[in-house]
Amino acid sequence: MTASDAEAMSMRDLLAMATPAEREAFEGMWLGYTETFGAPDLRGAIAATYAKQSALDILCFAGASEGIFAANQVILDQDSHAIVVTPNYQSHETLPNAICEATGVPLEPSDNWSLDIDRVAAAIRPNTRLVTINFPHNPTGAILPLDRYEALVELCRKHGIYILHDEIFNGLGETGTRHLPFIADIYERGLSLNVMSKSFGLPGLRVGWIACQDAEIVSKMERLKHYLSICNSGPSERLTMIALRNKDRILARNCAIVDENLPKWDAFFARHSELFEWQRPDGSCMAFPRYKGADGVEAFCASLVEESGVLFLPSTIYSSDLGPTPTDRLRLGFGRANLDEGLAALNAHLMRNGVAHTV
Repeated sequence: MTASDAEAMSMRDLLAMATPAEREAFEGMWLGYTETFGAPDLRGAIAATYAKQSALDILCFAGASEGIFAANQVILDQDSHAIVVTPNYQSHETLPNAICEATGVPLEPSDNWSLDIDRVAAAIRPNTRLVTINFPHNPTGAILPLDRYEALVELCRKHGIYILHDEIFNGLGETGTRHLPFIADIYERGLSLNVMSKSFGLPGLRVGWIACQDAEIVSKMERLKHYLSICNSGPSERLTMIALRNKDRILARNCAIVDENLPKWDAFFARHSELFEWQRPDGSCMAFPRYKGADGVEAFCASLVEESGVLFLPSTIYSSDLGPTPTDRLRLGFGRANLDEGLAALNAHLMRNGVAHTV
């Protein structure tokens, strides 16, 4: 019930979307090494998902985490300084913090988890090299208002700072959700991180990428990749091509699941307002409600999974060395197809423990 990815599909379902030529490219491929940058046609297909990128701006990785690692390693050194938003996906903080000094800038829950650009400006030092952001945000589902996004780009442009934007939930949310433009399309020092895992719901492919106009940065990351995965899985590249050609169809399917599930959470929290504070997310398939029970969120989540088999992530998972983060929230997901089963188990648990009204 805490999953951050959309409902996955089977190999059979994905191959059913393939053209005869794509099916042959998959089944008849030579299982040797692939190109470190990624297959040329795959890079072209990825570039086509952006407004201003070419295949030369794309570097493929074995998932998004390898891309996060590579970007931090080539941009930062021990004399650098980095700025990251908090709370965040762990490696966005721990990787820069292992290389150099880092400053956390917290998102503000009372401001719809938005980013205070003045606080970012105040955190900038002469040696600041990188600002890392993530919208739609993990774990809150927040999307930064466009004017603040543009103000952040102008601030970083003024100081020559790179922006690594984790955009892996772009395209996922309620049907009609307005997402931000990709950072690589609007900023010459922007690194757009994306992957097949989240919005597409295809984490088993292990194909991610970074799009960036800065050819020197892309080249340095490619050299580093030789010490990491070396190259992507050839079969996964062929399957990713099929998925990208069917991008609109797959995203529509996944957003339809969100459309069906999110109102169920609305209704649940309306019934249990004495126990939870619900803040509807802007996008993605995650939210970060506040738990108001006297036992605390860690004890609640532990009893829930141990007694009833329902898993949430307590907000303590998102603790930060760079400053305080919320300790009374939990991450829930609504991108999977089995939500009714989970809600039934959750409601039964609350009833057994005497902390819920009859539903």
